[in-house]
Amino acid sequence: QVQLVESGGGSVQAGGSLRLSCAASGGIFNSYVMGWFRQAPGNEREFVAAIRWSGGSTDYADSVKGRFTISRDNAKNTLYLQMNSLKPEDTAVYYCAARDLSGAGIWLRQVRAYPYWGQGTQVTISS
Repeated sequence: QVQLVESGGGSVQAGGSLRLSCAASGGIFNSYVMGWFRQAPGNEREFVAAIRWSGGSTDYADSVKGRFTISRDNAKNTLYLQMNSLKPEDTAVYYCAARDLSGAGIWLRQVRAYPYWGQGTQVTISS
C-alpha cells in the first residue's frame, strides 16, 4: 500500500521561503502523478501543483504559478514543493497526494481523483 509522509512545514514571514518534502513508499511510481494540495481552516482542500513521476512534467494552480516549484527525486522516492515569495494566504495544511494515471486525464485537480494521501504539514505565513 502506498504511504506518503510530509515534512518541512513551519512558520515564516511573508516574502520568505519554505521547502516541503514528501517521502513515498509502498509502490513503484513510474505511472503515477504526485500532487500537493492545501487546506485552510473553513475551506475545502484545493489543488496546488502536480508532477508526473516518470517524465517530470508539471501542472500548477494559478495562485502559486511562478512562486512554487514542484519536483521529485526518483532515487530517494521523495516529492518536494519549493515555496518562494510566500504570502499570508498561503497559510494552510499542505498535503502530499498520489494517483495512478487513467484515461480520464493526466492533470486532474479534483481531490477525489487522488486515492493516496499523507497526513499533512502546517505552513503558517505571517505578515
